[in-house]
Amino acid sequence: MASDFSSDLVVLAPDAATPLLVVDELPESSQAAVRALLDQGESPNTVRSYRSGLRYWAAWFSVRYGRRLAMPLPVTVVLQFIVDHAERLDDAARLVHGLPPAVDAALVAAGHKSALGPPALATLVHRVSVLSKLHQLQGLLNPCDDGRVRELMARMRRGYARRGAQQVNAKPALTREPLEALLATCDDSLTGLRDRALLLFAFASGGRRRSEVTAATLDNTRPQAGGWVYQMGVSKSNQAGRARADSHKPIVGRAAEALQAWLDAWARAATAAGQPAPSGAIFRRIGKSGLPGAALSAQSVRLIVQARASLAGLDPSFSAHSLRSGFVTEAALHNIPMAETMALTGHRSPASVLGYFRQGEVLNMRGAALLDVSEDVPLDGDRPKGRTGK
Repeated sequence: MASDFSSDLVVLAPDAATPLLVVDELPESSQAAVRALLDQGESPNTVRSYRSGLRYWAAWFSVRYGRRLAMPLPVTVVLQFIVDHAERLDDAARLVHGLPPAVDAALVAAGHKSALGPPALATLVHRVSVLSKLHQLQGLLNPCDDGRVRELMARMRRGYARRGAQQVNAKPALTREPLEALLATCDDSLTGLRDRALLLFAFASGGRRRSEVTAATLDNTRPQAGGWVYQMGVSKSNQAGRARADSHKPIVGRAAEALQAWLDAWARAATAAGQPAPSGAIFRRIGKSGLPGAALSAQSVRLIVQARASLAGLDPSFSAHSLRSGFVTEAALHNIPMAETMALTGHRSPASVLGYFRQGEVLNMRGAALLDVSEDVPLDGDRPKGRTGK
């Protein structure tokens, strides 16, 4: 078949100054370009996470084996890493792990661990995933794909689950009541107006992630009749920034009013100081001069949520993601259809959002109140009223 197209195989004379004579190996400049393309196509949070994981691997390996980390790693090293960091029951039914105390102390002293003892299961799983990804990206034989490692990881997870340990330590959800407490701490200063607008924008537009909040600008967020519309670009579920039907997120009601109040206050402050009118990123730092300055970072969004939670006297473990989980949970409490909720949040898989829905609906499940249902009211009718027994 190939011979049918032989006349189409045109050969051009190569540039004598820059011929590539080796076809099975990339030159260093091209390798650097590949690395740059990979890095620039990854989210900053993921890059930071991978770098942190690799630093830990390098530190553990240097203390455990007395030499510099070099890849590819043998399977035995990965097995040792898991054994060192995973908890298991000993013969006396006590939880133990294999990391020698001296190694553990050295890692803490060097700042690679925050405390002595084994990490959370999620941390261990993530670090093994980081190692696997790095081998994959470098085209190396991946020890994490070895059957022994895969089987050990699977059984380790089951062991944790049987002891009641959960891999994911979800942040508490900022549902309406705690969110109102945070909003009550926001005064009419520039900082208060900004924080109120940010909290309501993130929640009401579908539980926006930190990176999505900081990506909001006056170019992609436009006023329309009845509110504003935020047109999202790149996000966790849309890494390529493709135009999608659910890319437009509504900001209406109180959220729209708060956003307008913040922008109006910013405009007044800018005019009084002889500065340009608001443009670019919507949510800004408030500088020492009392004027809006540089755009907020994703980390700043988390700190704002935590600071407002502290002022409200609420759980200090609330985070920026609590706005997202709170929106989904609140939507379930108000019986908003899951499809509509997913259109707002941008979730692509029902499995990702189902857990929040179940959490929000659990006390409204009619099947849980079978003994309180009046015998003359069918289950598929209106929600029955409980009856008292004698």
